[in-house]
Amino acid sequence: METQAFVVGIGTRDPERLRTFYETTVGLAPRFEFAAGAFAVNAAADPCLLIEAHDEVAESAREPQRVLLNLVVANARAEEARLRAAGVEFIRAVYEDPEGLFATFTDPDGNYCQLVQLRGEGAT
Repeated sequence: METQAFVVGIGTRDPERLRTFYETTVGLAPRFEFAAGAFAVNAAADPCLLIEAHDEVAESAREPQRVLLNLVVANARAEEARLRAAGVEFIRAVYEDPEGLFATFTDPDGNYCQLVQLRGEGAT
């Protein structure tokens, strides 16, 4: 299969709340030229996060472990501190493993997101 794009969609009852969280709190740049509620992690075309209204989903994720949005960052400790100061709830503080540093937090719908700082990217 040759794909033209890779998009991860999150259905929510309150797309404006999630859009604001990912744009303002997390700091993802919106790509409204793609679609309303679409976000890119960086300037590249792929991958994208698409937040869209869906009235058949629960208020909070029932199995948040099922999908994990990984955000690869240069400094996981600094990003964790910044997000905590903004009121973001972490379910696991920064920890180290052989691949690097990781920390897991939830978005307003309870979906799991993970900060990832890979070895060789300043992990200490």
